[in-house]
Amino acid sequence: MSRAVRFDQYGDVDVLRIEDVQRPEPAADQVLVEVVAAGINPGEISIRSGLLHERWPATFPSGQGSDFAGRVVETGASVTEFAIGDEVLGWSDWRSSHADYVVVPAGHLVRKPLALDWIRAGGLFVAGVTAYASVRAVQPKEGETVVVSGAAGGVGALTVQLARNTGAHVIGIASDANASWLRSVGVTPVPYGDRLADRLRQAAPSGIDAFLDTYGNGYVDLAVDLGVDPARVNTIIDYAAAAKAGAKAEGSSTASDAEILGFVAGEVAWGRIVLPVAAVYPLDAVRDAYRELGDRHTRGKIVLSMTLPADAGRVS
Repeated sequence: MSRAVRFDQYGDVDVLRIEDVQRPEPAADQVLVEVVAAGINPGEISIRSGLLHERWPATFPSGQGSDFAGRVVETGASVTEFAIGDEVLGWSDWRSSHADYVVVPAGHLVRKPLALDWIRAGGLFVAGVTAYASVRAVQPKEGETVVVSGAAGGVGALTVQLARNTGAHVIGIASDANASWLRSVGVTPVPYGDRLADRLRQAAPSGIDAFLDTYGNGYVDLAVDLGVDPARVNTIIDYAAAAKAGAKAEGSSTASDAEILGFVAGEVAWGRIVLPVAAVYPLDAVRDAYRELGDRHTRGKIVLSMTLPADAGRVS
């Protein structure tokens, strides 16, 4: 038996439970991984609460989780690229990574770089490939000005750095508490709130070339109002606003690729981008982890650790 997060109906964090389940078995083209760490993501809150039922309906009982990192414990008969004991990171398309064991196709895995710690590896997939897709969608060029909303969140923190690495001047919208961190990674901070448009115009007197929205809540409309070409506006969350404005809405589904994940993992492993970790929780504290994530004021990722004892509580 092994542990796994389950829920039987849409609702808030109280519908989540830890259940004993049979350890999964890999099919011929699959790999069984013992999970060491697994990230949590805002999209999982929306799925669990039913807000994305039309787009991604849940089938009950439902599991949770896409991100994970761990060790290979069994391989299917046709798998040749991985062996027992390999350290890997990857993703599940079946909402199943918040568990002691996860089984996925071999093509959903990459080897974990030695320089990449387990916690960041376990929380990398969704944020990493979403940030990559978002930056790719607007194609920043050296010398251009790019604005990123939610610039210190799990996706935003990687997005600002990938955009910066293109040679663009990046402006990050975040709270004042995150200003120092944004400056430390070469990003110009601008606080959100009243008169934001005026502050952005002041920070970008020659205009804004592209806008990357990782937060929602009206930022697509703001970008258009600031004169940004809708073809160079991308949101990972506000699909209705994107459709209305003619903006893009490219995210993880357009970049769920092992080669892209491997690239981002290498960038983090060797320090070319930094993945901040806001907190680590034991699997049994999954409700507390999602409560903190739901406040939407975290810097970087919140990650579940399968190796922490149940009574460990939050680790920062």
